[in-house]
Amino acid sequence: MIRLNTVIRKQLHDLYAALASGESLRQRLGTPLYRNALYLIINHGITAAVGLVFWILAARFYLTEDVGLASATISAMLLLTMGGTLGLDYALIRFLPGSGKSSNAMINSCLTMGGLASIIIALIFIAGLSVWSPALLFLRHDPVFLSAFVIFTAISTLYRLVSRTFIADRKADFTLIQNIIFTLLRLNLVILLAAFFATFGIFASWGIGQTVALGAAIFIFLRLIHPDYRPLPMIKREVLGEIVHFSFANYIAALLWFATTSILPLMVVNLIGAEANAYFYIAWAMATVLFSVPLSTSFSLLAEGSYDEEILGKNTKRSLVLTFAIVIPAMLLIILIGDKLLLLFAPAYAENATSLLRVLAISAVPLSLNQIYFGVKRVEMKMKSVIVLTAFIAIATLTLSWVLLPRMGILGVGVAWLSSQGTVALAIIVIWASRIRRQLPRLGTRRR
Repeated sequence: MIRLNTVIRKQLHDLYAALASGESLRQRLGTPLYRNALYLIINHGITAAVGLVFWILAARFYLTEDVGLASATISAMLLLTMGGTLGLDYALIRFLPGSGKSSNAMINSCLTMGGLASIIIALIFIAGLSVWSPALLFLRHDPVFLSAFVIFTAISTLYRLVSRTFIADRKADFTLIQNIIFTLLRLNLVILLAAFFATFGIFASWGIGQTVALGAAIFIFLRLIHPDYRPLPMIKREVLGEIVHFSFANYIAALLWFATTSILPLMVVNLIGAEANAYFYIAWAMATVLFSVPLSTSFSLLAEGSYDEEILGKNTKRSLVLTFAIVIPAMLLIILIGDKLLLLFAPAYAENATSLLRVLAISAVPLSLNQIYFGVKRVEMKMKSVIVLTAFIAIATLTLSWVLLPRMGILGVGVAWLSSQGTVALAIIVIWASRIRRQLPRLGTRRR
């Protein structure tokens, strides 16, 4: 145990030394891992920040009930988007770097499969609304809204898959540009459409903005990276065959993760109402800014592992340094001034969502450790632990939320989320500590 503590202290010392040394930090930023991760973090940060402005505008120009219903509808769309990817988003990051001349066929096959799957899943969702989300039954009674929901779900899936090709190609700056186009468009559209629509105005501004950004990504950015690329519908089995098992395992894990985050707003709106969901969704959207840091770094870790798995241990340490260097100060800032940030929306949001926001901010610490661990396992293509731990987070969060929502309101969701993330983080610490303990005798032998 003494040796184990020595190793842990050394790791902490290295972490603080890296943060204190400007030269060391500059050297780290020159690595593809950090550069790709920082583009993704900036991308998610800008997207999340502009997203908050989007919801501020929605709160100002639309009724609270409209905001609640629109946020639930968008959450449902994002959940179906995750289902439509079929895990191919992770497969693109893992296998596109080594695909060679078959890269175009791989991209088009993944886009075709994802687009078709998302349309089918969206139609199934609409057909079963009375079972899993009665609050969204209004979608069935409006043909325009229904058609837009199906089309924008497919667009959202393609948008996600294309952005993953940029990460795989170490061109996350294109992902940043793609999202800037999307976020700027939806800001303008949400104001413009308020004069003509209610709930649909919020949803349509999101979908139209994403459609335009997807067009730019496919017809401009992708062709800058792959000059001979042409978007053609195709499904080539010989290309998909090698990635199907990896895709399916990641599909299960990712679906569990995103199902949790997307089902929560649906659970809130159905259990305690649209107004409460508006407060919940805004707090969740703000916390997502923090959550995006480890998610971005985990994606970058996976991409770099696809190029060189030999330095996975070194890249893991770098990922932890970068993640906690950003997450911990940001978490403290939200705890201190979270109520002031919520006042930007309206006093009612600060009154009803501050406690939830603070709990969600704290959860970013264990979540960071969990996501880096999942990134390591994806590089190693050892998906069993990722699926098991993600399933635990999903089941524990949803079950506890269902129990606590009627008793604690939206704060109950935060308590459930923090509890599940914290439990998994403790399990990961035990796993890594056990591995270090097993390695210590070998290290001692080498020194002698």
